[in-house]
Amino acid sequence: MSHDIVVLGAGYAGTSAVQSLEQRFQHRDCNITWVDLHDYHLVLHEVHRVIRNPDAKHEITIPINEIKESSTNFIRGRVETIETDQQVISLDDGTEISYDYVLIALGSQTAYYGISGLSDNAHTLKSLDDALAIHDQLRDQANTASEENPVHVVVGGAGLSGIQTAGEIAALADEEGLPISVTLVEAMESIMPGHSSDLQRSVRRELEQANIDILTDDPITEAKATEIEFASGNSANFDLFIWTGGITGRDTMESVSVAKEHNRVQADTTFKTSDNSVFVIGDAGLINDGDGVIPPTAQAAWQAANTVAKNIERSIDEKPLEAWNYSDKGTVISIGESAVAHSVPVSPIETFGSYPAQILKKMVAARWIASVTTWSRALRSWKTL
Repeated sequence: MSHDIVVLGAGYAGTSAVQSLEQRFQHRDCNITWVDLHDYHLVLHEVHRVIRNPDAKHEITIPINEIKESSTNFIRGRVETIETDQQVISLDDGTEISYDYVLIALGSQTAYYGISGLSDNAHTLKSLDDALAIHDQLRDQANTASEENPVHVVVGGAGLSGIQTAGEIAALADEEGLPISVTLVEAMESIMPGHSSDLQRSVRRELEQANIDILTDDPITEAKATEIEFASGNSANFDLFIWTGGITGRDTMESVSVAKEHNRVQADTTFKTSDNSVFVIGDAGLINDGDGVIPPTAQAAWQAANTVAKNIERSIDEKPLEAWNYSDKGTVISIGESAVAHSVPVSPIETFGSYPAQILKKMVAARWIASVTTWSRALRSWKTL
């Protein structure tokens, strides 16, 4: 009996899951359909590079046809609804796709936490178009700025995305002598909340060396057209404001009849949801291992792909599902051309920077590109990463 499996999303989770499913079902009667808004996979943790160098887009976007097998059917479109009762997915162009099993890997969208004016006055960095828009605005504003009146850039949220964004803008200003000032804002007491103090100190040192101002322990309460206000009563003017402060589930998930929280689908480490025909992986899910929710990172999505593919097959075969064990491979973060690595299993040093961290950062991205295409493709991208 043939089975129809649909994968929604071409981020890290969806891309790696499609390839795992192709391997697992290559000799079985199964139809794999892959759906995404774009006909390429974006190496999202390198998208900040496009802010400094728009040509980097060619190295961090991988056409879907270079990734999938010819037997996998790719459909380009935006998912509008998932009707779990009828087991039908509807796209924005009216296309309907029936499924026996669907894997939700739609990723996340930016969370604004109800902060007044934030969604209207801030750029985000969740797509290639976002990065290109930031680059274009920076260029336009820098052309009319001066050392006495520089472009004031504020980056909200000092997690990995915010730090890498601030670092890239500071590197652009330094490389080309552009009059740009960068301020990184974090509501919590320290940058990189939830990470070790050693990593926080090392990253902060790199940020300060890049002449990035850091404001912490003062949440944003309102964003206006050229000004943000803080809980303390202080305010900061900006010419360009970028918000990277958190994620939530996609609006698409609002009406989907599965257990979820803030539109992120709940599952345990088998990735099966409250609906036996629906699985979830990556940022789209809240994957709980019993001790808490697994971090929504690229490395987690990459690791999980084989297990979710196996469990879809085991569901078809009516076998017990297997649990996935997450393994934290450490953190590597770039600040312009610099980088900091922490708790990497291959290193005897807990936290390190300089050239070894820079090479490791490149290796992580190159290994991912090689895993979905070839090492030749990855090495071609090396200089950009």
